[in-house]
Amino acid sequence: MPMTSDDVITILGPVDETLVADVIATGATQAELAEAFSWVSNDEAFIGEGRHLPAGRVAALVDLLTADEEEQAD
Repeated sequence: MPMTSDDVITILGPVDETLVADVIATGATQAELAEAFSWVSNDEAFIGEGRHLPAGRVAALVDLLTADEEEQAD
């Protein structure tokens, strides 16, 4: 079942509508988005635990989320 805008906002909190649409367009699941969000928030801890870097849709979501963070910082 595809994610809805509400699903994305539940996981990420209030975010730009464009980001919501981009996330939904990946076809990712809620679990994949939650994993990507965890990576963006805690990448040093995950790397320290020896976790493999994300791949597939999770990696695409990490790219979207980090690009959004960089855009907001500007």
